[in-house]
Amino acid sequence: MKINQFLQYLRYERNLSPLTVKAYGDDLHQLSDFLTRGNAEFHHSSVTPSDLRAWMVDLSSRGDSARTVRRKMQAARAFFKWLVKVGEVEANPAADIELAKVPKRLPQYVREEGLNAMLDAPLPDDADFVEVRNRLILAILYGTGIRRAELIGLLDRNVDTAQCQMKVHGKRDKDRIVPFGEELKMLIERYRRLRADVLPAGVGELLVTEKGAAMYPSLVYKVVHECLDEAGVKGKKSPHVLRHSFASAMLNNGAEINSVKEILGHESLAATQVYTHITFSELKHNYKHAHPRALKKGG
Repeated sequence: MKINQFLQYLRYERNLSPLTVKAYGDDLHQLSDFLTRGNAEFHHSSVTPSDLRAWMVDLSSRGDSARTVRRKMQAARAFFKWLVKVGEVEANPAADIELAKVPKRLPQYVREEGLNAMLDAPLPDDADFVEVRNRLILAILYGTGIRRAELIGLLDRNVDTAQCQMKVHGKRDKDRIVPFGEELKMLIERYRRLRADVLPAGVGELLVTEKGAAMYPSLVYKVVHECLDEAGVKGKKSPHVLRHSFASAMLNNGAEINSVKEILGHESLAATQVYTHITFSELKHNYKHAHPRALKKGG
């Protein structure tokens, strides 16, 4: 089936992540089911713009948001563009379909003072392995801005406390060097000493469970969610929120945007520029709470 060949192309030629490829596959198989009603083979060469518009209407009627419909149509557009490229169809039926415009959402983040208060709270001298590891998870995510998958895949040998830098394996199988500070260095070294009791024979990944197994996504999410919840953080409490918080803190404190882009591992500057909207929002917040004319009521 051409859909499966397209997914192979995305994974191995475009180097997209397995999760991204799965999302494309889910969307395209949904399109196939709609066009065939599940009773026949999907013939990509016979698909017309009218078929795709009918699919958009069906998705909307089922309750999909404009953002979701747009994403699914973008998957269809990419699929048919590839079919044109490999000579399977003459034209892309999705090329001229107007996609619904959706308002840009600012990334959710935690204000600096909230995270600083949480990370500045001293760990007890007798803190156990899990307590120190959980603090380290938060400190790495907020202190470096790396993604959850990058955190889980972080190899112990690639975290250099002498140089205060780590080699991170990111999206599209690209590696980058991310610096970190003295405070995080000390926490990593403390964690490693406790980890030696859990895994005396050595490790591959930096972070492990109390049984010595590799960390997994739901556990990292649980650790972050519980810690942010205990700290009284409102709104979304996920590892990615800490990535957003890192980026906004860097820009709020004067970091150059291209430097932030490189640390985050973004492909384009546009992906990083969204955080400038957060910094402007922060600027307005500070102005309204500090400037005497902003505080003045009435005229």
